Amino acid sequence: MDRRNRGGFSARKLVAAIVAAFCFFSGIRSLGAEAAEQKASLDHAMLRELAETAKGEVYRIFTPELALVREDGGETPWLVGEQMDSVMPLYGYLRRESGETDQGTGTAPDPDPSAGLPGEEIPPEAEQGEETAREETLASGESRESVEELMRAENEAAYRMQEEVANQAAGIFLPHERQASVDLDALRQYETLLREFYTVDANTMAGSDQLDVARLTSRDLTIEKEGDGPQILIYHTHSQEGFVDSVPGDDQTNIQGVGERLARILQDTYGYSVLHHTGEYDLEGRDDAYSNALPQIEKILAENPSIQVVIDLHRDQMPEETRLVTDLDGRPTARFMFFNGLSRTKTTGNIAYLANENLEDNLAFSFQMQLKAAEYYPGLTRKIYLKGYRYNMHLKPRSLLIELGAQNNTLEEALNACDPLAHILDLVLSGEG
Repeated sequence: MDRRNRGGFSARKLVAAIVAAFCFFSGIRSLGAEAAEQKASLDHAMLRELAETAKGEVYRIFTPELALVREDGGETPWLVGEQMDSVMPLYGYLRRESGETDQGTGTAPDPDPSAGLPGEEIPPEAEQGEETAREETLASGESRESVEELMRAENEAAYRMQEEVANQAAGIFLPHERQASVDLDALRQYETLLREFYTVDANTMAGSDQLDVARLTSRDLTIEKEGDGPQILIYHTHSQEGFVDSVPGDDQTNIQGVGERLARILQDTYGYSVLHHTGEYDLEGRDDAYSNALPQIEKILAENPSIQVVIDLHRDQMPEETRLVTDLDGRPTARFMFFNGLSRTKTTGNIAYLANENLEDNLAFSFQMQLKAAEYYPGLTRKIYLKGYRYNMHLKPRSLLIELGAQNNTLEEALNACDPLAHILDLVLSGEG
């Protein structure tokens, strides 16, 4: 017999078995109370066996993959069971009558004390009271619709949970909720703040006049997303910085490609208007890159007065044995670092010709970014690096210099870091969280 005929024969057997079980149970219901009590145990045993047989046939015919799971000793997902009940109500009827619950096969629930014991006749006044209670329930609005709404809400919640698990398994980024809390009171001690949040270059110096947690947190750095023109500028002073698997000559595989990814996320996910500038200022060497970039960046800002945030996106250089990567929800993600120039060195003190009137805002911006990173993505960022000179960060109050990954990171790791970076940026710029 071929598979098609065998499936049809099994389906007919299944239908016959279910109909026979239904008729058999209905016949038993017509017996007297005493007979029903004597046969109760046998009834449930037989019906349970029929339900199991019917269930096996249903899964084998209609959902063969789930049948394999059951044959291997696995449990059928409860949601699938509910759906089978909804499309085959007689099958669900057999499950209920056999004492099988959503949690698996078990004993039938305890009888309702008001329903009377086997062999006892329910007084008419009890039936009348039950009917009155039912009418009151319907009158109060707790009808079938409200139950269905509750079940629908529970199903939607279960679906969302399954979707989140599936997204994580597929490597899709999901923004974190707050994971940790930072004790700001402890950071009021300058030494604690410096130790927990900063790395100071050996050739510069920072003092409590610049690093004060009250001032750093009190700055309002939020911006409005509405209006004409871009709000955020992303550019690369060192446009040729690449990764371990970057393709020579393909800018989409170096830091410029990472900048494009960050711009797209900020626009598509968070609703900002972003200008990604891909000017190249380090083609003849890195030494003069900041001087080469300054006139063009000033020109862009003059032509786009709507820009409120300036991000100079870099890739760091590390010893080969140091890997700046972490596992973020199953995704290899490059770690990154915020950077500030203090226009001050140990040998010269404050550098007058590199004055930065926006230094306090710059420091507040990087600190608030670091704070959100510590709260939402612990371990993802490195400490804020403080160095002398200015690095063109004087152009806007909300200026960031970011070192994302290093030369021995992969492009994938760098691209993955754009998702949490964009989320952290939105938390600060929107004032949420």
